[in-house]
Amino acid sequence: MGIEVNGKTLETDEEGYLTNLNEWVPEVAGIMAKLDDTELNENHWEVINFLREYYEEYQIAPAVRVLTKAIGKKLGKDKGNSKYLYELFPYGPGKQACKYAGLPKPTGCV
Repeated sequence: MGIEVNGKTLETDEEGYLTNLNEWVPEVAGIMAKLDDTELNENHWEVINFLREYYEEYQIAPAVRVLTKAIGKKLGKDKGNSKYLYELFPYGPGKQACKYAGLPKPTGCV
């Protein structure tokens, strides 16, 4: 499986996650979002960029509870709650946002 980005096919696993994190470019998120019928806005990008920074620091994609708390700390209480994150990523803020960010599926996500 794979997705076409800038004329290049990037390999994905059976759930659509990139198999090579180093191949991620911002266009990946846009293409994946389009496949989910989602239009990314600056709020989506805040979460995507946050996840990429988190992964770079800890080498793990955070579970939803950890993500919610960490977002609240960094971006404010109004954004650090499940309701807000599920509005942005209805298929699950951990799974869907990590997929768009080119990260592996978070631990604890089934």
